[in-house]
Amino acid sequence: MLSDTERHEIEAELAHYPNKRAVCIEALKIVQQHRGWVSDEAIDDVAGFLELSRAELEGVATFYDAIFRKPVGRHVVLLCDSVTCWVMGYEGLRRHCEKRLGIAPGQTSADGQFTLLPSVCLGDCDHAPVMMVDREHYGDLDPARLDAILERYRREAPSGAR
Repeated sequence: MLSDTERHEIEAELAHYPNKRAVCIEALKIVQQHRGWVSDEAIDDVAGFLELSRAELEGVATFYDAIFRKPVGRHVVLLCDSVTCWVMGYEGLRRHCEKRLGIAPGQTSADGQFTLLPSVCLGDCDHAPVMMVDREHYGDLDPARLDAILERYRREAPSGAR
């Protein structure tokens, strides 16, 4: 069931869209912001609230790689694997990141701190290779810079909601 806060935030978004269907991505993002991911039950609740079928909303949720359909770590690392990033060293950087975090793409570190996910494009080709950690964008990456960025997130004090 949607919380009162989630329901209120989704209703506030409805004022900016021509119909309920148009707010589905924002509604999923709101639920994810509060819960960390979007469960099957949340899909059902949001679909009911927006008067959509479960299949319609599931199609939207699975299309966007920024909607997480299973639990993720405290920090989500999106590593761009576009052609430009590939040419600029993505493969070596990915291997370094896997070694540093002890996980492969799609996995979450044993301590629950990081989930590593590939991303088709982060839209910053002139600073390739690039990644995002949560909502922060980082470009011109090399192994040392990647290590420094990840260490900063590892040291952050835990917080409540994502």
